[in-house]
Parts: sequence; structure tokens; C-alpha cells
Amino acid sequence: MNCWLLLPFMLGIPLLWPCIVAAENSKTEEVRHPAGSHLRIRRGWMWNQFFVPEEMNKTRHHIGQLRSDLDNGNNSFQYKLLGVGAGSIFVIDERTGDIYAVQKLDREERSLYTLRAQVIDTTTGRAVEPESEFVIRVSDINDNEPKFLDEPYEAIVPEMSPEGTLVIQVTASDADDPSSGNNARLVYSLLQGQPYFSIEPTTGKIRISSKMDRELQDEYWVIIQAKDMIGLPGALSGTTSVLIKLSDVNDNKPIFKDSLYRLTVSESAPVGTSIGKIMAYDSDIGENAEMDYSIEDDSRTFDVITNNETQEGIIILKKKVNFEDQNHYRIRAKVKNPQVDEQLREFHTEASTTVIKIQVEDVDEPPVFLLPYYIFEIFEECPHGSSVGTVSATDPDQRKSPIGYSITRSEVFSVDDNGTIFTTNPLDRETSAWYNLSVTATEKYNITQISSVPVYVQVLNINDHAPEFAEYYETYVCENAVSGQGLFF
Repeated sequence: MNCWLLLPFMLGIPLLWPCIVAAENSKTEEVRHPAGSHLRIRRGWMWNQFFVPEEMNKTRHHIGQLRSDLDNGNNSFQYKLLGVGAGSIFVIDERTGDIYAVQKLDREERSLYTLRAQVIDTTTGRAVEPESEFVIRVSDINDNEPKFLDEPYEAIVPEMSPEGTLVIQVTASDADDPSSGNNARLVYSLLQGQPYFSIEPTTGKIRISSKMDRELQDEYWVIIQAKDMIGLPGALSGTTSVLIKLSDVNDNKPIFKDSLYRLTVSESAPVGTSIGKIMAYDSDIGENAEMDYSIEDDSRTFDVITNNETQEGIIILKKKVNFEDQNHYRIRAKVKNPQVDEQLREFHTEASTTVIKIQVEDVDEPPVFLLPYYIFEIFEECPHGSSVGTVSATDPDQRKSPIGYSITRSEVFSVDDNGTIFTTNPLDRETSAWYNLSVTATEKYNITQISSVPVYVQVLNINDHAPEFAEYYETYVCENAVSGQGLFF
């Protein structure tokens, strides 16, 4: 029985002796011997594999030997190599059957070559053995470092997250053969990011190992290393960076920057006037930093509204103020976040407060009459210079300016500096029973400050006219009229 002998070498040690006849499914085939006789030989060889290490620097690396058991060493047999790579990557010594790799191989480019071998009797030019197929496998060496997928990595996690919270999972791949020892078995470790983060060595899951406050630091750069060969000596490694950002939670209450605000308001300011702003600071951001201001004001003179864009508190005048009645106010303002999750209320137990002192500014106001109008009475035919009545106005300001009085467009009355109105001409009720006057009060310290009041004067009647007949009467009487007889008109 004739068969092929494959003599493979791996690190100088034959892996398996060939010429193994399959015990099952074997076939008997007739092959003509060079001498002309017919032999019945067994076919169905179980060809062994050849192995060649990748990245060998030798220009001619011996892989193994193909040999027929019919080869008696007389150099009459010629060995041939067929298939992809034959003659370019692999060559065979046609006389001995030794196979060589003549190029450096990269398992990651191609890990298996399927070739065919044939032996020819040079004397007859005919095949001694049927053409047979065998495999050359490129064995792996650890020549590829791990590479991370899906870079760049970025993750967002809420601040104050508890220990063990999953942040992100990173994954590296290794082009080496996962079935070849530990060449592609990876372990992950943290090069930068302690003590806030940790990583699971086998999964690449990054978890929180310590609570973090966004207001102290809002982002972290974490450097992850992946090593093959489960981190043993000689392992190759790759690294990646992960940017971890902390999202805000409402763990800070708003606080006033100043404990005291001093504002002023003019006593002439109308209701609704903005008299000043207050501002609280919140370390949080976005909707977690929205403000809601309120005030405590027993006088109910002031109010506060929130500017939703600037988050300032605007103090406004709710009702008119008067310097002479009250020239200063002291109120208290509070601030809070309008929306607070139940689990975060422990950070908002007591609202921040501030004191606001408001000074009312005095305005030079015009004189004020004691009455809104005056009504006086005087009898007609009073002599020139008779007193009609007195009006009175005062300066409402602190300096209390003296007041001067005047009457507008009147030829009948005049007024002195005390506000007493006198007659300047005789009055006749029958000519005019009422006079409508306008008395003006002027501050002597500031003559631009004036005010007027209406004065109504009623002229009272006296008996200064004898009765008069409405017409002239002409009477007639008879000459012989007796006593008591009526007259004729």
C-alpha cells in the first residue's frame, strides 16, 4: 500500500506522523505502478495540517515535508505544489518534498492556505500518487494591540449619583486569534479617574465609585487601558479617553449675595414704579436655578416680581408713599426654587432671606390748602377793606416755606400774606349775589411751587332800598266825592 507522508514541523517538532489510513469510509483504488503492474492501494488519507508562525523574519522558513512511501530515494520522483500561494508564498523542493515559506505571513490578513500536492515519476511523467489536498495554517503570535471601538467616548451622568451607578461601557477588540492562548483575551483597567470611577476588568463597564458635585467640577477625563494576554508580561495594550460630564440636579438652594439692600423711592413716584433689584445666587443651572421671590411687608406698600430671564427680583411700589408721613421702610425678602423634587427637599429646608431698607426721598411739593374749597358770606354795602374770610395753605415739605397768596383777576377782592380776603369795592347784592374766586398760594422759597383753591363768596342782603311802585299811577276823584269813596286810576 502506497501513501503520502507529511512531515510537518512546528518549532522543530513533528506534529503528527502521516500515512494514516482512514479506518472508515476508505476506498480502494487501482494505481498503475511504474513497472507496469497494477496495485490495489487504499485511499482516503487524513491529511495533517502544517503550521507556520506569522511575522517570521526568515526569508526561507521550513514548514515541513511531503513524501511518498514509494520514494526509494533514487531521485526519480518529482514533488509539485499547486493552489493559491504555491510558488509565490510557498515553495517546495521538487526532489525532497520540503516545503518552505518565502514571504512573511500575517494571520490577520489570511489565516489558512489550502494547497494541493502531487508526485510525478520523472521517468514516465506520470503521477505516482493521486493529487491530494492539505492545509497550511498561519499560527498566531501576539502582534496586535487592543483597539477601542466607537471612539470618541462621551457620557453624561447626574451629579450626586450613588456608588455603583453605570456610566458607560467601553469595548476594545484584538485582531489576534482568540483561540490562540491569551493573545486576544482582554482586561480593562483605569489609568486616570480614581477615586471617582472604577471599571469592571472583563466587561469594560465604568461605574461611579464616589459621589461627585457638579458645582465643584462638572466634567472628568477618564483614561482606560485594555491589555491582551489577560495582563500577563509581554501583553500589548491600547488606551482610550472618556469624557464624563455631570448633569445638574437641584441640590443647592438660592442664596442672597447681600444680607442688606438699600433702595430709595421718590415720594412723587406713581404706583407700579420699579425702585430697585435684588439678586440671589444659585449654584445650579437651568430650571434648577429658577428663582421665586417674596417679601414680608406689614405696610403693604411694596411688592416683588421675578424677572424670569435674569432671575432678578424687582421691587415695585404698590401704593403711594409720603415723605412727611413716613420717610423710611424696612422689609424682608425671601427666595426659593419654584420646582424641587421630593428627594431633594433636604437641601431646601430653609429659605434664604435678606433685609431691604427703603428711604423715601423728599420732593419739593406745592403748598397744600387746608380745605379743598372755601365758602364765605359778607353783607352788602360793607365798607372798603372789610374782611371776607381767611384761607390757609402750608408747605408739606420739611423746610416749611412761608406762603404768599394772591387772587386772580378780581377788582372787588384782595388777599394779604396771611390769606385773609378783603373787599376793595362796595358790594351790592342786587348787582351780584355770588362771586367765584381763585386764590393762589406760592412758596416764597421756590416761587415755582404754587397751588390754587376755589373760593365762593355770597353777598348777603341788607334793607338798603325803599319800596317802589312798579309803575306811575295817575288818580281821579270827583269833586263831590264824600269821605271813603274810592279813587279811580
